[in-house]
Amino acid sequence: MTFTASRLDGSKPEQYAQLLEQARALLAGERDRVANAANLSALVYHALPSLNWAGFYFFDGRELVVGPFQGLPACVRIPLDKGVCGAAASTRQTQRVADVHAFPGHIACDAASRSEVVVPLVLGDELVGVFDLDSPEPDRFDADDQRGLEALAQAFVESLA
Repeated sequence: MTFTASRLDGSKPEQYAQLLEQARALLAGERDRVANAANLSALVYHALPSLNWAGFYFFDGRELVVGPFQGLPACVRIPLDKGVCGAAASTRQTQRVADVHAFPGHIACDAASRSEVVVPLVLGDELVGVFDLDSPEPDRFDADDQRGLEALAQAFVESLA
């Protein structure tokens, strides 16, 4: 397989549409969640500016366990009642946090992280895990980022079906 990521241009929604197209091409025909998570985290990490972590945590039936990612080494296990990832997993709602230091129970895996967005991954009624992105910039993620990342997360979940 040969894959070439192309430079994103246009408005932020247009860039996310281009990134989603690239992600779907990358995921096409592959159902292995580790392979797809590895490739998607690399694609997103290198395509989007001002990230210091992009990756996956998978639900093992009790807690979230780190999966493929790009960035510094991460916390290995996250209880569902802790941090931004735990909140996204337990509520099954995207968490967009402008200042992680103000988030109750925030887990500081990388002290440089200032803002975060975490999208829950749900297949049918089952929690698969979360897609997590961190930035060293405060308030890095806006509603356009949230919608774009939710679409990428959905493409990942669809690749598992």
